[in-house]
Amino acid sequence: MRNYVIRRLLLMIPTIFLVSLITFFMVDLIPGDYIDTMALTDPTNPLDRPMLERMLGLDAPAMVQYGRWLGVVPQMDGNFSGVLEGNFGKSWYRGVPVVEILGTAWPVTLELGLIALIVGQLIALPIGIYSALRQDTWGDYIGRTFAILCISVPAFWAATMVIVVPAILWGYMPSVMLIPFTEDPLGNLKMFIVPGIILGAEMAGGTMRYTRTMMLEVLRQDYIRTAWAKGLRERVVTLRHALKNALIPVVTVIGFQVPIIIGGTVVIEQIFALPGVGRITFNAMMVTDEPIIMATVFLFGIAMMLIILMVDITYAFLDPRVHFK
Repeated sequence: MRNYVIRRLLLMIPTIFLVSLITFFMVDLIPGDYIDTMALTDPTNPLDRPMLERMLGLDAPAMVQYGRWLGVVPQMDGNFSGVLEGNFGKSWYRGVPVVEILGTAWPVTLELGLIALIVGQLIALPIGIYSALRQDTWGDYIGRTFAILCISVPAFWAATMVIVVPAILWGYMPSVMLIPFTEDPLGNLKMFIVPGIILGAEMAGGTMRYTRTMMLEVLRQDYIRTAWAKGLRERVVTLRHALKNALIPVVTVIGFQVPIIIGGTVVIEQIFALPGVGRITFNAMMVTDEPIIMATVFLFGIAMMLIILMVDITYAFLDPRVHFK
């Protein structure tokens, strides 16, 4: 297992390099730049574009800009400082180091994502298992209908309704000021629980249906029939013999739902005014703040690679037949 993890981590190095290359040039292809945004904010004030390009380093060729961002080409001040040293530069719009901005935003997105992931599995797994055990009963029909409802209702619409309806009917608006968990854990949880449930329910539908399908397939296996024939209780047959094997493909689905959470946080954080990475990235794209855009996309790519590795390692814990060399 240890050798396998080390090999996978080493293989991530060229992949991360490729992600950084694609990220940089995709952002570079965005129409317009930050100088154009500055010109639009105050059309009456003419800007010295050549001077601003020199200040931002946009006058250099694209490969030189990439080398500076990566940290293998000296900056304009002659120092080598870039992503390889954990320096993502300064935000053009805010004038603050990107690391400092993301340092305050990551805990918000992480908390929202964890709540959504936990809520999603708390909804999906029990209903999916029950639906498989009670196939073609009213409980199964209700569970399948609920799964389709979760898939069909867009999270952004549900989030908007949660904000708009109470405001119209009762004049209630949720707080837009972030309450740190260390200061008021209960108040912090109240801020995140509703968006977490909405985001978790969106991905629960697919997991629920997949869990039901895999459980039905496993329950038809010969060793499960043997367990029933031995007179074992339903709980023992389900949890000890069937569930582990059924969860192997389900874990894969859960792992690949993480991009849904990441993408969903952009919209949910904007609607609920949560100062997370998604909202910061959205605002950065509005003003073409390239350092923030490149940093967030690059870090999300690394996070996805680590999550895929964790999913692969989980297989060995669920199925003793899986061995990594």
